Amino acid sequence: MKDGPDATGGGSTFEEFLEFVPDAIIGVGRDGRIVLVNRQAEQLFGFDRKEMMDHPLDLLVPPRFREVHLKHRANYFEEPHTRSMGAGIELFAVRKDGTEFPVEISLSSIEWNGEPIAAAAVRDISERAESEREKALQDQLQRSRRLESVGQLAGGIAHDFNNILGVIMNYAEFVADELEPRSKAQEDVEEIRRAAERAAALTRQLLIFSRREVVKPEVLQLAEVVGELENLLRRALGERVEMSVSLEDGLGAIEADPSQIEQVLVNLSVNARDAMPEGGRLLIEAENAELDEEYVYTHPDTDAGRYVRIKVSDTGVGMDQETLDRIFEPFFTTKSDGTGLGLATVYGIVTGAGGRIDVYSEVGFGTTVKIHMPTSSATPAAPAPAGEAEGGKGEVVLVVEDEPEVKRMAERILGKGGYSVIGATHPAEAIEICRGGEQSVDLLLTDVIMPEMLGTELVEKVRGVQPDLRVVYMSGYSHSVLAPQALTDNDRSAFIEKPFNARALLETIRDLLERPVRTVG
Repeated sequence: MKDGPDATGGGSTFEEFLEFVPDAIIGVGRDGRIVLVNRQAEQLFGFDRKEMMDHPLDLLVPPRFREVHLKHRANYFEEPHTRSMGAGIELFAVRKDGTEFPVEISLSSIEWNGEPIAAAAVRDISERAESEREKALQDQLQRSRRLESVGQLAGGIAHDFNNILGVIMNYAEFVADELEPRSKAQEDVEEIRRAAERAAALTRQLLIFSRREVVKPEVLQLAEVVGELENLLRRALGERVEMSVSLEDGLGAIEADPSQIEQVLVNLSVNARDAMPEGGRLLIEAENAELDEEYVYTHPDTDAGRYVRIKVSDTGVGMDQETLDRIFEPFFTTKSDGTGLGLATVYGIVTGAGGRIDVYSEVGFGTTVKIHMPTSSATPAAPAPAGEAEGGKGEVVLVVEDEPEVKRMAERILGKGGYSVIGATHPAEAIEICRGGEQSVDLLLTDVIMPEMLGTELVEKVRGVQPDLRVVYMSGYSHSVLAPQALTDNDRSAFIEKPFNARALLETIRDLLERPVRTVG
């Protein structure tokens, strides 16, 4: 393309014309050197014309973009074509003082002094970029607030509901113990227990979404998690979906609950399968990634640093923008038989582990879910050997629970399990029992959230009398007040998630009683 006769020879008329163009103009030769500059370019970049002329264009490009820019320039000269403002290229430039700023560039190919050059009109779009960033931030904030409000409501309901389910499940077991095996009544009780377990699984997903579910984070190698899960995923996807796995060598370790990471991969894979009713392709990828300050600038809810990037892509039906805006809301679903908790659970797991999740989708083309999980410098621990559950040996367990039904249930499990049980509905009763000294207490089983006093506060007071007292905290969700005691005092404390069954409670208590305890004081 030629912009007129004066453009071909670098005539004074064309150069004078460029001085009155409102945008900065930079002309670049095939070798990457600057051959054309106008006054607006001097003002925009802070360089004198002589400081730019015959210097490499890299002078105006941030170092981290220079390699990519070199490839784009080579491609442009291979096939030059005009790109106008509005349909141009958005990237970052750098001024003489080192400050970076966003620009929009339109390109034209002209002849200059008999040689083809790329003439770029450069426009500073800092104000527009900041306005778009502010709008994006407002959208993120509104979505976060909406999800947080829903999460608080869902988490509170699920926590209370878990207490009821725990009673149903365990009393069903009590009844089953008294019935004849294979009787009709035994089958009915088993149906009650299974229904309660399904309900408990749903409430657990609500707690995960609201970040109140009890988690047991470990340092993990994602490649090992995917490797152990791959066969299960292939069976779940069926023969019509072709699954591929691509994992970068030397993936960084992440810190998360392994069962939850498995749940993330299963939920996303099943969602992808359902989006491909006629079959298709599913690709699971993982690679190391570095999120820099520029990324954080446009994603302020993310910290800069090293991450493991997980991508799950499908060739399914895709989603429109209206659906994308609501996919993480609990109970929102486009499936006739869906619960609407799959992606809500994924969102809760990822954000609860300090990661972020983004979804890209086009109707008719498919969907990619991109997850960034922060890396951990710690070394993955070796798996602990599994042990058989044992009953009590007459140890005294003090049960503190403000819900009478839950308290009676725990007392019954422990009594049948071989423990001597003392029950207290109020923390004040438990304090008096421990201070009275009439009966030595070997272990305290306490609820965390109680009207009069938190379970952690109760433990602090009781340990003033019995410093080495072992404690099992029980709750439907992991509350921040647990961190100082229950999650760091590993030799004297343990945690069990409601609703629990008899075996889980007995195993937790037996394991804690058999741990060696360091001397306090």
